[in-house]
Amino acid sequence: MKDLAGTTDDERFFLHSGRRWRRTDPSLPDDIRARLMSHLGRGRSGVRTSAKGDDGAALPRARRTVQLAKEGLGERGTPWWEQSQAERTARWTAALEELDALHPKRPDSAIRKRPGDA
Repeated sequence: MKDLAGTTDDERFFLHSGRRWRRTDPSLPDDIRARLMSHLGRGRSGVRTSAKGDDGAALPRARRTVQLAKEGLGERGTPWWEQSQAERTARWTAALEELDALHPKRPDSAIRKRPGDA
């Protein structure tokens, strides 16, 4: 595939290993991007580990996590450049709400403290 430099798509896509991939939505606030990337990493890790010994539920959940994170980042679904700012905000908000429901944070009291920790 030819280099994308100089094309109208050069801000929307990047090339990696001969494939064209959609870039992350540049309008994402840094804190939102970080949360979505954290979920994406968790999902990818889950896909890797569940492939080694899936109990039947882990792999679909991990794949759903990856899908939602990629949608929230604007890398899948309706292209971010075709959405208004309100639609973009709604996209990442909905993705984060569903991701947070799939992976609720543990309350501080549920985190085990080691001896000597303050």
